[in-house]
Amino acid sequence: MFMDESLDGVVVDSSWRKSHQLTQQSRGCQTIPFHTTETETQAIHVSNCGTQTDTNAHLTNEQLDRDLETECPGLTDFLQRVENMVIEELAKNAKSHAFDGYEVNWADQNQTVSCTHRLQYTGAQERGLQVTGVSWSCTGSVIACAFGRVDDGDWSTEKSCVCTWNLDRRGLNPKVPDMVIDVATPVMCLSFHPHRPSLIAGGLYNGEVVVWDTSHSQDPILAQTGLSADTHREPVYQVNWIPGPRRGELAVLSAGSGGRVLVWSIDSAEGKLMLSSGYALVRQQIPQSSGKARGSSSVGVTSVALSSWDQDTFLLGSEGGLLLKCSFSSQTAAAVAPDGERVTLMAPVQFSFTPRSGPVHSLHYSPFHRNLFLSAGTDGLAHLHSVLQSDPLLSLRVSDSYVFGVRWSPTRPLVFAAVTAEGSVQIFDLGRKSLRPAATIDQTTGGRPGYCLEFNPRQSHLLAVGNADGSVNIWQLSGELTEQGPRETAVLEQLANEVAD
Repeated sequence: MFMDESLDGVVVDSSWRKSHQLTQQSRGCQTIPFHTTETETQAIHVSNCGTQTDTNAHLTNEQLDRDLETECPGLTDFLQRVENMVIEELAKNAKSHAFDGYEVNWADQNQTVSCTHRLQYTGAQERGLQVTGVSWSCTGSVIACAFGRVDDGDWSTEKSCVCTWNLDRRGLNPKVPDMVIDVATPVMCLSFHPHRPSLIAGGLYNGEVVVWDTSHSQDPILAQTGLSADTHREPVYQVNWIPGPRRGELAVLSAGSGGRVLVWSIDSAEGKLMLSSGYALVRQQIPQSSGKARGSSSVGVTSVALSSWDQDTFLLGSEGGLLLKCSFSSQTAAAVAPDGERVTLMAPVQFSFTPRSGPVHSLHYSPFHRNLFLSAGTDGLAHLHSVLQSDPLLSLRVSDSYVFGVRWSPTRPLVFAAVTAEGSVQIFDLGRKSLRPAATIDQTTGGRPGYCLEFNPRQSHLLAVGNADGSVNIWQLSGELTEQGPRETAVLEQLANEVAD
């Protein structure tokens, strides 16, 4: 029924493979002929050099002494005789304080005063803005300038700016700032952070306080107070960096014509300045001095000085001529009605100096003596004060008009500079017998005032002066004005110990 049967295989040709082969085409390409060459080099002259020391290079102490005695007879005995004396004198020098604060300057001394830069921002000058404040960065390379108005004008709606120049930048253009920060209202003052060169604090005409971070060019505002119940109601005339409530942190101090001194902590996460403490000046709570200040019961602050010797002490100058010594640790509440502030305002005044006849525009503590400070204002005088007595130790005629700024030299204990309403800068040396200026700088501002000045903290021979014509002059002082002489600190101590007549 079933049987094996063998059949031939069936082959089915692939139509796809044939059709695919028909569509394939061959192509070729060829480059232009390449030309190649081979070359060789070979040095012809070869030289070898070598050196060798003597085999007996290791000499014993006895051999050295014998050779020294042969070349310089008696030298060994002399060194042995003076050895103990030299060691004693070196030990005395190690304990001496004769050169404390003295820094050797190996740079060549300048014999004249010269203007190295005249910085201008066309956008500010076209609007007639004035330089209201200058500040150096902690590195001493960057100068920041605040533009606003000190004279008459519609301040409330006028826009202004803050400009910075890096003087160490190659190809510096004095008419083109490295950075321009536009501000909606005039900037009255500013201050660089003492340790972080990118942070600048500024006080505005509308009472706001702002901290800018120049490392963020697109949005430089790090924190600001905004307009709230805590902020100033009047223009802010000075800002400073002070130790904050937490260790290692710095807070911003602001003072204005409303009679408030406020301390702000930075909340960078929220972009806000938070009020941490505040002080209010009330005339009824100010100790009476031998003179009588002008003005109403309100005490508008025009200047502030911080002591590097005592972090609890600060000085205030007022619109009415009051000159006050204050304390951050005051526990006396200010006699003012609450106005929505989140902190209790304190009365900081501890002592009142003899008042001046007009506004006190500038104050500055001596960096070389804890008790001495300078004041200047509308009387045209620079007054040398001691915090231990009410009357000035010395008064020097700076100008027949106003004096807007005064600063001690950071390297010369007896030297200070002042800028006047005529635009000139007067530099005084208290070590001289004459009370006339040791140097007068004519800024060629057309008789327009100079409003502010600051010494460079790193390059003490540089002095920046901000002027009413919208320019900032950088002056390089001579070696005579910057190099400390002998006994300057001792002479300053003698001045501090004098009693005013």
